[in-house]
Amino acid sequence: MKNIDKLYINGGKPVRDTYLPYGKQEIDDEDIQAIINVLKSDYLTTGPTILQFERAVAEYVDAKYAVAFANGTGALHGACFAAGIQESDEVITTPMTFVSSSNCILYQRGKPVFADIDPRTYNISPLSIKKLITKKTKAIIPVDFTGQPADLDEIQYLANQFNLVIIEDAAHAIGATYKGRKIGSISDMTMFSFHPVKHITTGEGGIITTNNKEYYEKLIQFRSHGITREQNQLSENHGPWYYEMQFLGFNYRMTDLQAGLGISQLKKLDRFIKIRNKYVDMYNKAFQEVKEVTLPYQLANCQSNWHLYIIRLDLEQLKIGRKEIFEALQKENIGINVHYIPVYLQPYYQKLGYKKGICPNAEKLYAEIITLPLFPGMSDSDVRDVIKAVLKVIINYKKT
Repeated sequence: MKNIDKLYINGGKPVRDTYLPYGKQEIDDEDIQAIINVLKSDYLTTGPTILQFERAVAEYVDAKYAVAFANGTGALHGACFAAGIQESDEVITTPMTFVSSSNCILYQRGKPVFADIDPRTYNISPLSIKKLITKKTKAIIPVDFTGQPADLDEIQYLANQFNLVIIEDAAHAIGATYKGRKIGSISDMTMFSFHPVKHITTGEGGIITTNNKEYYEKLIQFRSHGITREQNQLSENHGPWYYEMQFLGFNYRMTDLQAGLGISQLKKLDRFIKIRNKYVDMYNKAFQEVKEVTLPYQLANCQSNWHLYIIRLDLEQLKIGRKEIFEALQKENIGINVHYIPVYLQPYYQKLGYKKGICPNAEKLYAEIITLPLFPGMSDSDVRDVIKAVLKVIINYKKT
């Protein structure tokens, strides 16, 4: 194998002098003022700003209800609880995701079952799901990978056929649409994440949207220790101060500080998506003639919100390892990443008995992808730097 370091000898300079991260929050003075306003109010947590944020998100995605959580992981945990997942229940999900998508099943002592992906969209394959459904299957957790909606019609068909709950992990997908409908209004429950690299941020934070009142009430109670003060839910009532812990819940409450930031950020979401679309178009045009690169596939009648821009490398044509390409782009001061390591390859899951090879499409994809920088704080010049660096490493490498 040729030595990629040859690109940097004889005075070769990186494309950029400063480091460009793959993702970053976009915070302005309005966001800062929103937090200051909460600091000056009577509530820092469990106050009215949380309800305002929940209503704003529900309205944005056309859902009846929204329940905010301290983070997306807690939100997924709450959804698994609301769905009634318990010991011995099986839940089918994708391995091409962050570990939260399956850890939430383990928290309820259920069993994650990993379905393979569609090699075009990289989302969970409905055909693979169908083969894995058993009498123990309780739910499906599809993930809208990179912001591209999963094949929700086919997944819903299976859920209806086998009486399964759909908990959509849309951590990447706020603002995306599926056949004209907003993600967040379709599945039984949908989770959005507000981690700093997502479209909008609350620092940490997550939310579940649903049209089901029963799920909504369970989620509200679950995020606050299993406690309720609602009179119609109490087994007895000692007075106005009285509350009951009716099941073992958790402290997954979002703060009003987070919610205040979220309200401000949500107002900018459509603008952020527009900027991301622009940069994706720039990437697509730059790489469409590069035969060693496969561009992201776009599902018909759906609109990704482009949380991540992932390219797939033909390493056989390149005759170079993905690790070498990764390291070379880092030397160009391009902050790339890889999303994701298939969950069941993690040491903890291996100890649980999961084996390599159960999802061959996912494993092959993992070995061939890199994530390029994409966030609204980038400039056109930043995008052009990424393009130059990728072309330098992939194309010019052949000349070394």
